[in-house]
Amino acid sequence: MIRIVKIGGNIVDNPELLKEFARDFAAMPGMKILVHGGGVMASQIQKDMGLTPVMIEGRRVTDEAALKVVTMVYAGWCSKKITALLQAEGCNAIGLSGTDGNAIKARKRPPVHIESLGKEMDYGYVGDVTGECVNARFIYSLLERGIVPVFNAINHDGVGNLLNTNADTIASSVATAMANYRYRSPREVCCRCEECTHCSDDGRLTHETELIYCFEKDGVLYDKDDDNSVISEISRSRFEELKKEGIVADGMIPKLANAFKAIDSGVARVVIKHARNLLNDKGTVLI
Repeated sequence: MIRIVKIGGNIVDNPELLKEFARDFAAMPGMKILVHGGGVMASQIQKDMGLTPVMIEGRRVTDEAALKVVTMVYAGWCSKKITALLQAEGCNAIGLSGTDGNAIKARKRPPVHIESLGKEMDYGYVGDVTGECVNARFIYSLLERGIVPVFNAINHDGVGNLLNTNADTIASSVATAMANYRYRSPREVCCRCEECTHCSDDGRLTHETELIYCFEKDGVLYDKDDDNSVISEISRSRFEELKKEGIVADGMIPKLANAFKAIDSGVARVVIKHARNLLNDKGTVLI
């Protein structure tokens, strides 16, 4: 099992909660990958600089000035603070952007029509990422050596340009890539047993992957003002109903959309939960 855990900006911006999370993440057994946001801090720094953060349906519009800010925040302070906390807990983490080791190569998003606005929008220096954009072989080589990759939201297009990608999308894409990556066993042979469910036709092996989205709520809430209204399970059809009812809105829409895309692409399980519940079964499971 490979677990891909994503934490949001509200966790990163909370020193006490971030430290608790680092302790729990370090204690989580097996292969694991961390993806982090940092949007809350980035937005505040933009405001401090006299810039106005622009968000459309939970996604940041990234012009040249905003790109410099998010790169400094995500790939700088957030990345190094998180890896420092993990190292303090005995977790051998390495902070990476998609540019490092050519780990994630994004495609610049073309202008898109936003139905809610009734017009076309250019998101600027924003990159779209899928599982095919992820260098699973490189990432797996780190995992094999006991190194825990910690990815931020900055990627590149392969021709020298930095791009900002929604961290939920990165987590979903990394989970998809790892779910479909075939590797050789240490002995370079397949077990070939009849019960084996992990061997492909060419004798290579795959890992089940679990995607865990951690934020400051106990899960997807039916009532955003009632922490006890956690929806325990959400199917794709229920997701569409919740969007129409306005219960799922803003940044939760791309989070759930990415989660269902991951399930469709081979990820075994997706859970949305509070960062404090990383090591227990509480939260919303997507089915």
